Amino acid sequence: MRRIFLAALIYTGLGLTLKGQSDQEQIRTVLDNFIEGTSFNYPDKVRSAFYPNTPMFLYNRADTVLIMSSERYASLYGRKEPGTPNARYAKVLAIDIERDIASAKIETLMPNWGERFVDIVLLKKIEGSWKIISKAATAEPIPKTAAEMTPRPAKEVVMSGLNHPWSIAFLPGNEALIAEKDGDLLRVNLSTKTRQPISGLPTDVARKIKIDTAKHAWGVFPPRAHGTTQSYNAGWFQVLTDPAFAENGYLYISYAAENKERASTTKVIRGKLKGTQLTEVETLFVAAPYSHGLFHYGGGMCFGPDGKLYITVGERNLFEHLNPVPPLSQDIGDKRGKVIRINPDGSVPEDNPDFGPDAIKGLYATGIRAAQGLTVDPATNKIWFSEHGTIQGDELNILQAGANYGWPHVTSGGYRSKDYNPPVIPGTEFTDPIHFWTHTVAPTGLTFYNGRQFPQWHGNLIVPGLSRGSLWRMVIQDDRVISAEELFINDRVRLRKAAVSPLGELYLLTDEDDGKLIRVVNENR
Repeated sequence: MRRIFLAALIYTGLGLTLKGQSDQEQIRTVLDNFIEGTSFNYPDKVRSAFYPNTPMFLYNRADTVLIMSSERYASLYGRKEPGTPNARYAKVLAIDIERDIASAKIETLMPNWGERFVDIVLLKKIEGSWKIISKAATAEPIPKTAAEMTPRPAKEVVMSGLNHPWSIAFLPGNEALIAEKDGDLLRVNLSTKTRQPISGLPTDVARKIKIDTAKHAWGVFPPRAHGTTQSYNAGWFQVLTDPAFAENGYLYISYAAENKERASTTKVIRGKLKGTQLTEVETLFVAAPYSHGLFHYGGGMCFGPDGKLYITVGERNLFEHLNPVPPLSQDIGDKRGKVIRINPDGSVPEDNPDFGPDAIKGLYATGIRAAQGLTVDPATNKIWFSEHGTIQGDELNILQAGANYGWPHVTSGGYRSKDYNPPVIPGTEFTDPIHFWTHTVAPTGLTFYNGRQFPQWHGNLIVPGLSRGSLWRMVIQDDRVISAEELFINDRVRLRKAAVSPLGELYLLTDEDDGKLIRVVNENR
């Protein structure tokens, strides 16, 4: 009896409190619950503001309708500890009441997104209580001063102790795969910073060798390398997830593979990732013949908008005089110095360009020296790639079917081999680079930026470099580089890869014994 009496007393008191409030005050309480719940992760407060399963029309940058129930929307604010601020700042701008219906306007500033949201909510008084019965939202950029709009990029080390990391592929659940050139393929958690090596990898990856220059033609290895133990460019290269990874679990890996004589070449395999094990491994492509020297494998890969796998294969020569006639990059019967296009299962697409009966299978473009980076411009669906010159001559190119990018006949740089002058095959046409540098950059794994930290960089091309530890932001317009900014000029480190995560965060991989995964953040947000 006592428990019943107390419940009745509480209910009566609550009723008196609500009855003592005006409609304006009751509506304000409902809106304040919504604002507090979304600002500080209280899903029950968000849920209490709505009539059950109210449809909400959320803001969507695309010209489409994004509808979500109030129950689902409230659950979004249960992913963090209650009371955790969300860096959103809301206030009620207006309330308009007409008998038992009302409308309200709420402004929410979200600086991390650089946007001002406006919600129009419709409320109705149901059995004496006001509830939100519909909500629609729109957004616009937050007006800023010139100083406020100037990005201030900074480096934030996420993980260290990596063995010359070469590439990264993002997985669901804030995880990623990192390929260490001189180490392992790692599965890492970007939140907990834990890492686990992947088992089941091929055992023919090329590793360090003790160099005996007397056993090879002059220039296969640097003359001063005699007697030293080196890996140079050999190791694991690109790790790539299948476009349908969530359904099939396929990973693609490029690497330097060696034979029993310790000659090596570029190889591409795929397998299914199950936890920390690679299973059902199969070879898709081998850039035979194997040759000595540990340089210029290429190894860049990407999936194009057409679902095909694109692979860069380097020319492999350290000195240009080692080329036969015609040079390897120009010989359509040799796999070295080429861009290859294959289906995900390793078969050759029927719509590949026709180079004639003597051409290698999968040939897509020629005239490549040492291209490592491939990326798709989401604005145009065109594939861009970076290319290493010898002495200067570093380039950015747009990939075209059947194109010849000129190496070694055409370069904006020089040669290591003095007086090298290769004869040009009559009738050959070369494709000019989109951009080249007048100093050595050694550009590597590039990416287009589409994150939220730097809204001013949207659509820009981010290009890391090994030489001088450079990082470039390129503004692209009509397939041309119209401006270039070098970042972190007072904090240089050799960079192998730039990548944007599914959450829009920009990451960098440093090419060091103590390699690092770095997140680039904007300190002016």
